[in-house]
Amino acid sequence: MPAASIVWLRRDLRLADQPAFHAAASAGPVIPVYVLDDDGAGRRKPGGAARWWLHHSLAALERDLDERGSKLILRRGDAAAALAAVARAAGIAAVHALHHYEPWEIAAEKAVAGALDLTLHDGAYLAPPLTVRTGSDKPYRIFTPFWRALGATMPPADPLPRPHLRAPANWPASDGLDDWHLVPTSPDWASGFAKEWRAGEIAAHDQLDDFLHRVGDYEEDRNLPARDGSSRLSPHLHWGEISPGQVWHALAGNRGKGADTFRSELAWRDFAQNLIAQFPDYGDEPYRPEYARLAWRDPMRDAAAAADLKAWQRGRTGYPIVDAGMRQLWATGWMHNRVRMIAASFLVKHLLIDWRHGERWFWDTLVDADYGNNATNWQWIAGSGVDASLFSRIMAPLVQSAKFAAGDYIRHWVPELAKLPDADIHDPADRPRGYPEPLVDHRAARERALAAYRHARAAS
Repeated sequence: MPAASIVWLRRDLRLADQPAFHAAASAGPVIPVYVLDDDGAGRRKPGGAARWWLHHSLAALERDLDERGSKLILRRGDAAAALAAVARAAGIAAVHALHHYEPWEIAAEKAVAGALDLTLHDGAYLAPPLTVRTGSDKPYRIFTPFWRALGATMPPADPLPRPHLRAPANWPASDGLDDWHLVPTSPDWASGFAKEWRAGEIAAHDQLDDFLHRVGDYEEDRNLPARDGSSRLSPHLHWGEISPGQVWHALAGNRGKGADTFRSELAWRDFAQNLIAQFPDYGDEPYRPEYARLAWRDPMRDAAAAADLKAWQRGRTGYPIVDAGMRQLWATGWMHNRVRMIAASFLVKHLLIDWRHGERWFWDTLVDADYGNNATNWQWIAGSGVDASLFSRIMAPLVQSAKFAAGDYIRHWVPELAKLPDADIHDPADRPRGYPEPLVDHRAARERALAAYRHARAAS
């Protein structure tokens, strides 16, 4: 029997269209390994909501592998050391993996390559980051020309089928998934997640099938939080339960604006990863230096700012659309995209709290928390990013709520307001008992934010 190969899994928890599995399977028996590496140098370990998803995604992959006569080996600790231990136990050196581009993943790949025969494959994005380049052979920093250039290279390669997996003569020892305690128990703050989500490759394709029936209306419905207009594919894409190439090809028969808009959003995912590849600390540092000088209200030193941040996190700002979004996030690990923008803008500009506090909260509470997307989207809202909205563009939550017909969405997530008519629900004049007054007046907050920005620019 030929020597076995390890498939090192990270955010690529699928069998179909998974080049690492195909390369390993073509060479001989396959040993799939997932390493929970929480403590690597510079590593951001998954937040609480993401760990919930990871548990269920790994459980689904275990079932899929068992049905094919294979197994999933689980190890915890430093990735290079854990994989080397599995390799020694199996008497092999070859490792196949998909390439990932977060700074800690690049460091881990270098460490594994120093200890074992590592072969990296592309397959997590429509095109490998940094390969779509300008006419002067530089990576793009602006989305629109990036999207045009990426679109010219599409479609991606045809998706690969599920490979036939041969088992090794002996299986290495594995941790038990439940022993990792990835899901909360007491208190079980994720009790509502299972009502909203199914994790795993099969669930990802079921969700794609559902979305394909609705994609024709996506251009309009994606902005209306009261409708089921979102694809809800983001956690499946983040954890690699489905590839962006599979989604692209599934959209092939759809030519309308809805499908075109969704294709551009798949491209935004690639664009965000291209920024991370260029600026590895993009989730920690503003790209534009004036934002480092802006006089943010500091929740670590200012009790009033700390109270405002806590109110935002708990959906107690007194702005119904913001509160609905933040409560949806806590209850389900996800928030409607339009409302994400409104809630993020409110934190940064109405409360004048540094975007990094919001980025960290989303990192801990989103099941689809992605370093590239999260950092890029927060820096876009804050105005501090490479390709960002102007800081002076301050979303008016009350206007946004009415414009995008959020009444029923608010009624669902802010039950204190459920009995209010559409005329009152976006900005209740008489607050029902238990619902707070607004933390800040919109016009006063706008002027405060613009004054802080003008001062930061003048100091440059």
